[in-house]
Amino acid sequence: MTRRLAAFLWVWASFLLPLHAAAGQNPAQKAHSNPLGFSYSLPADWQIVNSQTSLPQLQQQVAMEATSEAEKRGITCMQIAFTARHGSPASVVVVVALPFECFGETLTKGDLPGFAQGASEGVMNTLDIADPLYDSYSLGTHSMWIERSKGTAKNHPDANYTVETVCTVLKQAAVCWMALASDLDTLQAFEHGAVTLDGDAHPALVTATSFEKKSPQP
Repeated sequence: MTRRLAAFLWVWASFLLPLHAAAGQNPAQKAHSNPLGFSYSLPADWQIVNSQTSLPQLQQQVAMEATSEAEKRGITCMQIAFTARHGSPASVVVVVALPFECFGETLTKGDLPGFAQGASEGVMNTLDIADPLYDSYSLGTHSMWIERSKGTAKNHPDANYTVETVCTVLKQAAVCWMALASDLDTLQAFEHGAVTLDGDAHPALVTATSFEKKSPQP
């Protein structure tokens, strides 16, 4: 269930990823803290985007395809915690969280691979994905799952990106970070963003040794 749910959740979240027309509103100068137990930082030249106005309509559209009450509840409960863009063509970062209190269930470390793989599958609604690589690593006591792939916008075949998804399970929520990076610098900014996870601070979201094994699709 968690894999299918995550795929639905990222279907509507992936609509936010291109955001070519959305203007940045506030510089990302400080760590964005979330009451669900995490924070995340990007450089000051990234712009925070208000993506909340389109959220209810997208949730309603995706919920119509759900086949269970759990999926509908998950779609309703999902939160877009943070959206930011940088440069032209725009690179975009979206952070999505599923609060357990709202969802009515608590995901565990064992649910992470299925949930994360479902999350990465959801972007196929707007992107053609190729050459995916997978890995896992730890930040303190938290298990992290990561996928990196090549992505091409379905409606803009000349728009090519590196797509990277990182997911973990916290005490209060499952959280995924997704980047649509148009160049190496913005990909590194995404990976090097400092995070706190349930109060534990880490200098970067992604470790330097990730993808050394270069695992193909499981």
